[in-house]
Amino acid sequence: MNIDNRIKFRHLVCFLEIARLRSFARAADSLAVSQPAISKTLKELEGILDHQLFERGKSGVVLTAAGETFLRYAGPCVQSLRDGVGVVRGSEPQGGEVRVGALSTVESRLLPEVIARLHRRHGALAIQVAGGSSAQLLAQLKVGELDLVVGRMTDSPEIQGLIFEHLYSESMTLVVRAGHPLLGIAERAGGAEALARLADYPRVLPPAGTTIRKYADSLFVQWGVPPAAQCLETLSIALGRRYVLDSEAIWVAPQDAVSHDLAEGLLKELALGIREPGGSIGICTSSARPLPAAAQWFCAALREVAGERGAGTAEGQAPA
Repeated sequence: MNIDNRIKFRHLVCFLEIARLRSFARAADSLAVSQPAISKTLKELEGILDHQLFERGKSGVVLTAAGETFLRYAGPCVQSLRDGVGVVRGSEPQGGEVRVGALSTVESRLLPEVIARLHRRHGALAIQVAGGSSAQLLAQLKVGELDLVVGRMTDSPEIQGLIFEHLYSESMTLVVRAGHPLLGIAERAGGAEALARLADYPRVLPPAGTTIRKYADSLFVQWGVPPAAQCLETLSIALGRRYVLDSEAIWVAPQDAVSHDLAEGLLKELALGIREPGGSIGICTSSARPLPAAAQWFCAALREVAGERGAGTAEGQAPA
């Protein structure tokens, strides 16, 4: 069947911006047009497709089932066209380009090793790394703005229609600065006394609603630890690290993020018998778009580094 020639590039761009930003107003700002113009363009597209693509929800607009299906094809289509224009204009660097979404769990250790390895192998390779929450990065992956996303994966609806490949499991742990009062309490009175005092100190946590926060919350629930009166919520490893080193805060941190500082003695693990069993760190890719060569190199290096660290690898599988 031929493509309906009533569908224009502006229809696809409008649809993808609304899907990415989950807001008509923000999509209008991004495209530098009025909100009525965005609504009109979307209405035209829905009329051509004879399906509603979005519904308004409490947190903004959400894709309908038809919208989710159309997204799997519209995103790769627009991105492929943009890639083709770039190649013809000569803007693609020799060696290729890979666009990676990185969750905070892999920023401090895994990715630097992978990137260094790739740059040793390829004389001309551009690597773009975007940070953010899993929901934000997976939305960008679906619309073709990213080639892959790496990190601790979510079980939320955003992962539907994507392919996840497990690399290794990573636990979270409680860390404090060297010389923290709780270390002395644990040494003198035992872990139970230190555990009872956890709520007396500020706490560094991932933001509410993120995948990694669910693991952090489950860790405290298992041990009956009440919420702290003071809390810093951030996905920034650099901010969390600096704050903990300069204060008496307790950091619920991914093991990879603090392994170097633990080895150097700058941070100390609170040995209270608390350790969350571990979430799955891996690669998420689109099922609707073949990986470019540079992205395939990146995935291969990820598997190598994960394997060399003794974490093991597993075959890719589509999430249920």
